Amino acid sequence: MKLTVVGCSGSFPSPESACSSYLVEADGFRLVLDLGNGALGALQSHIGLYDVDAIALSHLHADHCIDLCGYWVARNYRLEGVPAPLPVYGPADTPGRMARAYDMPEAPGMTEVFDFRTLRPGTIEIGPLTVTVARVNHPVETFAFRVEHDGRSLVYSGDTGESPELVELARDCDLFLCEAAYTDGKETYRAIHLNGREAGEHAAAARARRLVLTHIPPWTDPQRNLRDAEAAFEGPVELAKAGAVYEV
Repeated sequence: MKLTVVGCSGSFPSPESACSSYLVEADGFRLVLDLGNGALGALQSHIGLYDVDAIALSHLHADHCIDLCGYWVARNYRLEGVPAPLPVYGPADTPGRMARAYDMPEAPGMTEVFDFRTLRPGTIEIGPLTVTVARVNHPVETFAFRVEHDGRSLVYSGDTGESPELVELARDCDLFLCEAAYTDGKETYRAIHLNGREAGEHAAAARARRLVLTHIPPWTDPQRNLRDAEAAFEGPVELAKAGAVYEV
């Protein structure tokens, strides 16, 4: 598999990056995990506008899903005609939420352009990819994803606070793409986000082989979160950067 970081900024875009979006490619199939603020523009630096085969949304906060509205426009008004409906996996009420975000009637909403499919914990096949879905610890319905292909695995945390379910999902994975939005000792809100230390602890508990920290907002010091994660996890740790590519 190839993983491309399309966007990795948390909460709102930074000068260097769009919000959360990650492109997973295998056997010519292209799955986009999340499509947050600014991600649709950045995605076109990596693949063609109509080359996406499926989208999976971890949750319905704007920094993870709102560019689906722009993508609806791109597909609905395509000069050559509307492409076949694109599978979009998301939490319950994704169709309604997206329609309301665009201020359009919920029926038909975006359902003539996107084939919405409701996520539930468990394992599904998306093209050649085996995707295991787990609910994680965030104020709204939020999912983490384990993507497997040809004996290799990557895990994307979505947004989460401390989560035993995430540890189990990431067990022995080759690459763990884990959020680290908070700073240890600074933010003390529970059940919302992880800090760098906690991300490292989750990776260590899961025995992940490699940790990549993501979803770091512009107000958070990424180097401090990197040091905190390195102190908790003995494996390789790095910061996600827009445009970075990983062979998994």
